[in-house]
Amino acid sequence: MTYEKVAVLGLGLIGSSLAHAMRRAGGMGHIAGYEPTAAVLERARAAGFADSLHDDLAACVEGADLVVLATPVGAFGGLARAMAPHLAPGATVSDVGSVKTAVLRDVGPHIPAGVHFVPAHPIAGTEQSGPEAGFAELFDGRWCILTPPDGADPDAVAKLGAFWERLGSKVDVMDAGHHDLVLAITSHVPHLIAYNIVGTADDLSAVTKSEVIKYSAGGFRDFTRIAASDPTMWRDVFLNNKDAVLEVLGRFSEDLSALQRAIRWGDGDALFTLFTRTRAIRRGIIDAGQDSAAPNFGRNKKDQ
Repeated sequence: MTYEKVAVLGLGLIGSSLAHAMRRAGGMGHIAGYEPTAAVLERARAAGFADSLHDDLAACVEGADLVVLATPVGAFGGLARAMAPHLAPGATVSDVGSVKTAVLRDVGPHIPAGVHFVPAHPIAGTEQSGPEAGFAELFDGRWCILTPPDGADPDAVAKLGAFWERLGSKVDVMDAGHHDLVLAITSHVPHLIAYNIVGTADDLSAVTKSEVIKYSAGGFRDFTRIAASDPTMWRDVFLNNKDAVLEVLGRFSEDLSALQRAIRWGDGDALFTLFTRTRAIRRGIIDAGQDSAAPNFGRNKKDQ
């Protein structure tokens, strides 16, 4: 079950990694990439992961039997509207966005009759961005969640799932709203916290910026890695998953207040109980193969 032509719209970390992974898997047919910015298109050409590169959307999607939206999610609606007249009958339109309800809302109305629409989210990434940041192994052992709308063709869903499995992913299927709530707690709010704590450190007048950098301990350093992620992508994530994010932030604020009280009143038992429970969560993530148990998160000494 392969695609003869795959059009990747957006050539950043995920789009370029998608192309690299298809090249590694083999038998995927023609890989076409779309990027309207000339400078980025030249960087993609230098990276050499696509068979053809286009600054014209219609030319890129023409004849494609799989089209993958890989730009920030805020651009999806405009892209869907512009490419709709040029989609081949029987093609599948998908994406790699980390918000799914908004994708159904913004893209779904523009999908022509006879074209399949199967949103997807590969849960993989780094803080790097741009066409040179991609690599074929990004999706290995990671989950890709499909969120097909009601009435989606089962064969199209199965074919897309098989495609992601060939790229190294494990595949699951769930409702878009449930996906957005799960990702709010596992990804979106942690990113928001990282952005906030790094910003707070930068704002503190009692600590100079040079001291923040010079004396960064492991915890703060890992926050800065997350907070270095692509600003445009994450702006769009929060604007398009605001209900789930605000719901999780409300619960987080309540739990943070309880933790604040425990510290204020010297409640060591409450702190120890929480820290023991959260340590078990870390062990569960390692046991599930979603991270390394190597000391210092597997960093090389030169990177510490």
